[in-house]
Amino acid sequence: MKTYQTSLLISLALLALVACKTESDKPSTGVTWPAVNSPIQKDPAMEARISELLSRMTVEQKVGQMIQAEIRYITPEQVKKYHIGSILNGGGTFPNNDKYASEMDWVNVAEAYYQASVDTSDGGLGIPVIWGTDAVHGHNNVVRATLFPHNIGLGATRNPALIRRIGAATAREVSATGVQWTFAPTVASPRDDRWGRTYEGYSEDPAIVRQFAAEMVKGIQGEAGTDELFSPSKMVATVKHFVGDGGTQNGRDRGDARISERELRDIHAQGYVAGLGAGAQTVMASFNSWNGERLHGSFHMLTEVLKNQMGFDGFVVGDWNGHGFVKGCDFTQCAQSVNAGLDMFMSIQEWPQLLENTIKQAKNGEIPMARIDDAVRRILRVKMRAGLFDGMSPKARAKINGVGDVLGNPEHRALAREAVRQSLVLLKNKTVFCLCHPKPIFSWRAMVHTTLVNNPAGGHCRGKARVTPMKISPAPHRYTTA
Repeated sequence: MKTYQTSLLISLALLALVACKTESDKPSTGVTWPAVNSPIQKDPAMEARISELLSRMTVEQKVGQMIQAEIRYITPEQVKKYHIGSILNGGGTFPNNDKYASEMDWVNVAEAYYQASVDTSDGGLGIPVIWGTDAVHGHNNVVRATLFPHNIGLGATRNPALIRRIGAATAREVSATGVQWTFAPTVASPRDDRWGRTYEGYSEDPAIVRQFAAEMVKGIQGEAGTDELFSPSKMVATVKHFVGDGGTQNGRDRGDARISERELRDIHAQGYVAGLGAGAQTVMASFNSWNGERLHGSFHMLTEVLKNQMGFDGFVVGDWNGHGFVKGCDFTQCAQSVNAGLDMFMSIQEWPQLLENTIKQAKNGEIPMARIDDAVRRILRVKMRAGLFDGMSPKARAKINGVGDVLGNPEHRALAREAVRQSLVLLKNKTVFCLCHPKPIFSWRAMVHTTLVNNPAGGHCRGKARVTPMKISPAPHRYTTA
């Protein structure tokens, strides 16, 4: 009996040691991530300016900078009152709820939010708001804008120089509508064709993703070390979604990437290495999990890896209420995300409650003030680097970029046609499909899946413009319609 008890105690002790080791090893697996030498280095004078501004900010003003609200649910007056740091328009959101809104309609709305944010009449500090949008294949939310192939098509071109030109054209069209920030490029490496967002990736090959990510960032922001960096025709880029969104089990969107950290780094993070190496200023956290842990709540990935090992000094933004899916959180509160390294919440309708609760968490110590200050410093740094503090309003930016003339101009449309031509891929049929079969053997709608089958503009474009349904010529139609 004594021997049995001794053996049992030893076994329990060993199990406890293993459990402790597992917990301690969970944040770090011994995999080293590359230190990225960003071409946009910290400026001592700018850092001093940020420190001085931070010293004058209240907790309420600091947390306000960490909130990004959707324009359907926030007014310019609220931006001013609550010192909101950012706004966005989601898919299907337009100025005055008009999907056919003109360029000047966009500019006027942007101007209203901007002027509210820099108004110091009530004691505000005049920190400009930054507007973000999903310009993922051209300025696809705005009527008349030039649309380019999605990333899956651009990847097929194998032409990095073309990608930079597309980024530059997109940046100019977005800037002409008064918007300063795009949530692009997506740098996922899709590894399972069942993933519904496969078309957003350049390639399953991380080497191609790496090459194209750098060129797109340079096209959007301008190349560091040149006069074009954050010139009036450029905007802030975002590399997304950090990280592993293209490697989830069974290709499930927002699923779990059950892979090693080495595979996560070598396959799914190469676009970030290149994008940050080109100077990308923002990173969007991903909806997916990595081995059971939501990326929006991963201290290891957002802080230890991205900020500490890779050296990223821009800010991390969430994705469409993504913080609400972290364990213990909901859409109105998530100290875990901030403590993990999220700098800006992308909140939608619930931003007032989220703002209030985050202020409380900062004041009671649930979120350390040092973490709040770090998040706000990062946000202010990006705004200053991007020229938002230089006094150029959205209307002024739009005028410089030729508002009314630049969207869909002949030069950009010619570039889009060039991209389409280069993206075409000829598939050689080696008896995979017998096209001489008397009966249809496969379905067009099965091949092109989703409700966007008849929309040649693809995703991120539903309801954005008048679209002519895709026509299929009579001959192939016999074999492609069930």
